Amino acid sequence: MAVLLWIVLAVVLAIAEVFTATLVLLMLAAGAGAAAIAAALGLGVVGQVVTFAAVSALSLFVLRPIIRKHAMPAIAGADETIGMKALEGAPGSVLEQVTQESGLVRIEGELWNARVYDATQILEPGERVRVIEVKGTTALVWRDEFGDVVEDDREGTL
Repeated sequence: MAVLLWIVLAVVLAIAEVFTATLVLLMLAAGAGAAAIAAALGLGVVGQVVTFAAVSALSLFVLRPIIRKHAMPAIAGADETIGMKALEGAPGSVLEQVTQESGLVRIEGELWNARVYDATQILEPGERVRVIEVKGTTALVWRDEFGDVVEDDREGTL
């Protein structure tokens, strides 16, 4: 019975770690896992608690700093924005005329349905654009007269 309680505690702590991302609860979960092993080996309640405390403390003071040292530079170096939000501000080129109703652009090598961000603009094929916003599968774009040179598979470079 004690084994099951320690396993449940370990699982609960590991799941709770997902919401905190501090690695503290994960180290406590490791301690609870070790206490479950101690209980399975027949140690009494005092031995289980001592095992839990020892493994948790060692994990917190030895493993956690090592994990943070190696993981944090990778996390800090990762782009802040991911997914479609990362396309905002990206340069592109018009492939088919872009109006407030329809259009097609190439952004970072991919074809996107597009609409003009400013309803008074009409963008012709070959023009450079900048993504202002992405709504669903449609990029809202703006004419980019001074932006980056964008590769266009049909005509080389712009």
